[in-house]
Amino acid sequence: MSTPTREFKRAYGLDEIALVPSDQTIDFDLVDISTTIAGIHMKIPIFGSAMDSVISPKTAGLIGKFGGVGILNLEGVQTRYENTDQVLSEISSTPKSDYVSLMQKIYQGSPIKDELVIKRIKEIKSQGVPVVVSSTPQRAEHLGKLAVEAGADAFLIQSTVVSTKFKAKSQAQILDLEAFCKKMPIPVMVGNSTTTDVTLELMRTGVQAIFVGIGPGAACTTRGVLGIGVPMATSIVETSAARDQYQQESGRYVPIIADGGIVTSGDICKALACGADAVMIGSPLAKAIEAPGKGFHWGMATPNAILPRGARIEVGTIASMEQILVGPSNSDDGSQNLSGAIKTCLATLGAETLKDMHKVNIIVAPSLLTEGKIYQKAQSLGMYKK
Repeated sequence: MSTPTREFKRAYGLDEIALVPSDQTIDFDLVDISTTIAGIHMKIPIFGSAMDSVISPKTAGLIGKFGGVGILNLEGVQTRYENTDQVLSEISSTPKSDYVSLMQKIYQGSPIKDELVIKRIKEIKSQGVPVVVSSTPQRAEHLGKLAVEAGADAFLIQSTVVSTKFKAKSQAQILDLEAFCKKMPIPVMVGNSTTTDVTLELMRTGVQAIFVGIGPGAACTTRGVLGIGVPMATSIVETSAARDQYQQESGRYVPIIADGGIVTSGDICKALACGADAVMIGSPLAKAIEAPGKGFHWGMATPNAILPRGARIEVGTIASMEQILVGPSNSDDGSQNLSGAIKTCLATLGAETLKDMHKVNIIVAPSLLTEGKIYQKAQSLGMYKK
């Protein structure tokens, strides 16, 4: 008896799709790119990734000032060390050959300190911006209480892959997500997911936003180490289908945030068109003058004691956080004035709001990044700037 042949489903990344011009355009000033997620009103649909190379209390304050939200990782160097500048300088200056072992030493050599968790949250809050913090499921119970005590506005539970069906040797290791959402007095968000079914189950627990994407991040090596991942465009389309289905079932709208693989303003626009309500970006913000990574960016799975899954990449320093988020831009490669590019895209497509973007026409376009770009590629300009 022959073995049945397995069929593979085609999935698409953001580089493989393009947005099609509509039959109408609108004035730039009529476009509204604001959104509300987990009760937080955002002038621009951008979260700063919960990564030590991107978010410190200072950069969280700046991102909030310019209309986005920076998410502080409560398990990073900010809550392990009082003097973070010294630690971050050591990370950015160490040779490639010593990087992973240094990261393991830094993240395992000093425990998370409750007093620093509270201090960092209050440092962000004192700047008058929304405070969103993150932790892994394993530490969510403890860190969630501290976050509430310190005055955080929302809490993100984030893992490489998250689901409601987790098997463990000990029941004590399992976080009851539904119970956690009910007892937390602040909104709970969760990530990461890539499929319709898992996203739908997560929404039914009471979470107020879902982060989507596994493996496409600039510093993430999960796809290479574990072979796991779903291209970003397909991930967003599938999970936004769950959002729409859940809204029909319950009347509750749970936003989708695209997380990973988003490098330029064009990537943001395509993610929004695929169905995302906002994006979370790391490497584009790690290029800011004020970024704690000092021109470097690294994945938070790098310090794993058994199987590191993150690289330290050099992204350089290109402009201030203000220029990157709201301009003005002095670059032609989509790395600056992200909000202006989003508004221009919506205006060009005739979309007044982000929800209107969910209706625009999208095509598969494998030649999108190469067609007619021979001179840019040869001269490392524009879309091919190194």
